[in-house]
Amino acid sequence: MATLRQQALTMVQGRQRKAVTPPSPKISDYFGTNVFGAKQMKESLAPSVFKKVMEAIDKGAKIDASAAEEVASAVKTWALSKGVTHYTHWFQPLTGSTAEKHDSFFDAFAGLEKFKGSALVQQEPDASSFPNGGIRSTFEARGYTAWDPTSPIFIFENTLCIPTIFVSYTGEALDFKTPLLKSVEAINDAAVQVCQLFDRNVKKVQPSLGVEQEYFVVDKALFSARPDLVMAGRTVYGHSPARGQQLDDHYFGSIPTRVKDFMVEFEVESHKLGIPVMTRHNEVAPGQFEVAPVYEEINKATDHNQLLMDVMEKAAEKHDLKVLLHEKPFAGVNGSGKHNNWSLITDTGVNLFQPSNSARENLQFLTFLVATIKAVYDNADLLRASIASAGNDFRLGANEAPPAIISVFLGTTLTEVLDELEKNGNIKIEKGDNMYMKLGISKIPEIILDNTDRNRTSPFAFTGNKFEFRAVGSQANVAGPMTVLNVIVADVLKTMLKDIEKEMTAGKEKKIAIVNVLRKYIKDSKKVRFEGDGYSDEWAAEAAKRGLSNLKSTPLALDVYKTKDTKELFARHNVLNHIELHARHEIMLENFIKKVQIESRVMGDLALNHIIPTAILYQNKMIENANGLKGLGLDHSTAVDTIKEVSKHIESLKQNVTAMIEARKQINKNPDLEVQAKSYQTAVKEQYFDKIRYAVDKLELLVDDESWPLVKYRELLFLR
Repeated sequence: MATLRQQALTMVQGRQRKAVTPPSPKISDYFGTNVFGAKQMKESLAPSVFKKVMEAIDKGAKIDASAAEEVASAVKTWALSKGVTHYTHWFQPLTGSTAEKHDSFFDAFAGLEKFKGSALVQQEPDASSFPNGGIRSTFEARGYTAWDPTSPIFIFENTLCIPTIFVSYTGEALDFKTPLLKSVEAINDAAVQVCQLFDRNVKKVQPSLGVEQEYFVVDKALFSARPDLVMAGRTVYGHSPARGQQLDDHYFGSIPTRVKDFMVEFEVESHKLGIPVMTRHNEVAPGQFEVAPVYEEINKATDHNQLLMDVMEKAAEKHDLKVLLHEKPFAGVNGSGKHNNWSLITDTGVNLFQPSNSARENLQFLTFLVATIKAVYDNADLLRASIASAGNDFRLGANEAPPAIISVFLGTTLTEVLDELEKNGNIKIEKGDNMYMKLGISKIPEIILDNTDRNRTSPFAFTGNKFEFRAVGSQANVAGPMTVLNVIVADVLKTMLKDIEKEMTAGKEKKIAIVNVLRKYIKDSKKVRFEGDGYSDEWAAEAAKRGLSNLKSTPLALDVYKTKDTKELFARHNVLNHIELHARHEIMLENFIKKVQIESRVMGDLALNHIIPTAILYQNKMIENANGLKGLGLDHSTAVDTIKEVSKHIESLKQNVTAMIEARKQINKNPDLEVQAKSYQTAVKEQYFDKIRYAVDKLELLVDDESWPLVKYRELLFLR
């Protein structure tokens, strides 16, 4: 009887290409057709209502009940015209994925389709069944979703989706979107005040984000034949194939036909949803790819990234493929991340991280650049915690992704500018343009976009007119780390403004006051700047000398959420109160525990029920072979050696799996989540995962190929 692996491989051999034809040769013909955006609203709403909605989007104004009724009526008419029968409040609970409960437009009592303004504005999902960190008990189920008009309503899978926030009955945030929106308000408030030192016309500053999404693609049948991929999202076992990524031949190579068809499928659907996907290419590891969009306002970009992952997974099903979003689905090849390209844009159209030929404009650029570097230095541990997860722990610092040490890369030009600015602290400063010349501010050319090198080993790199936060994991909701980034930069900007005003109160001319504060901040934050190889052992040693943290595991990284400084930081900017912050800490700890638990159980199940029985059967065959050779008087030493080798790994596997299960039982008796998480890290993950994997991977090489129960890496990674 064929094994599950053999059946899966047979299915792969019979796959046929499923070519996709876009609805039009021009993307512009169908871009945003499934979005109820500004154009649709302007066409379907009364001018006064349209104005109210736009004020809500641009200025955060409230939408009254009568306006909500008109919007609901227009949305219903639009949705019904497209064959939609149901609507849902689409929200982002602290699971990391999205959630939705579908309700029908059809009212059976009235015998017609209805959609009230109250249904648009608010719904009531169960708040106790989602992760809440103790905010809601099982018997305290009430929670609310509330419409977020700053993110457009859309149609997906024949359902009208209304982006919403999610809060408890008592008002605490139970989602990623609520604190993100509050952090946008915080950085807007702080950045506008600083901008007005340079330009009084600036009334709003909006964080901008572009999220590069890395992912793996495997055949659906092969995925289903790997219980570890199904249960844990990653392969807990698997020996490296003879050919992996060592030839560097996959990166930017010709995209496999099946994958390209899948890409066209999800790109068409993404464009209909207004997701501005732009770039597609092979990534470094075999079977790994990337999609990148154009920059958008941070809230919309975050929603679009969450939606994009859903679109990709559904499109993959149509092509008998499976998208793997885990940070490290395969050992021995690169893992996947999200590169978050973040910048600040004023309502006057200025990118605050864009250098210029104008010395005066460059002073503003340097102000925001230095403030961001200082924010990263002051809050490196918090930034590290924002990207912490069981999956990302496998990836960070694994010679393929930035290390767990948070540092900032600037490139040669900007490093020289900041060094010059700091060094010239004792010279006599003259007013006017001559001051800029002596400080080297005028030396920052627009060409910096090209002469700033890329450093893929840096977790936080300046890349010409933006910062690229490369350390975020591929399956993360980017709202988490982006909320933290917004808040820490807002906090430094507030402090910086006070310091500048203090200098001015002491009689310093404004430009000189700004430069004096910049010098101090450059000096104070210099330790976090690093231009070299973040993978090197030398950098780890150097970072330790500088006093920079190297928090390699999630349980250690999350400790910063307990500190007084962190609590005060989030409360100061009205982003998260102490209860909400405590809840998130508990949820992240619990998530880590459960992920490691699942992986541990999968390892045990596969070892005891699949690997060991297969290895014993093979061992018995070899014993028969050795006895046969011996009976014929032939040399049977090779067979005996193989038997001993197989037996050794079987015994190691039995002992370590049994010990791991016992360790897990003991850890589960402790009700303290922090103790549990740290114990799962040290007493389960660190103590047993590698040992157990080593034995299984060795057995994979010894047991005959036809008998091995698990689909192998060479079969998973190279799509046919």
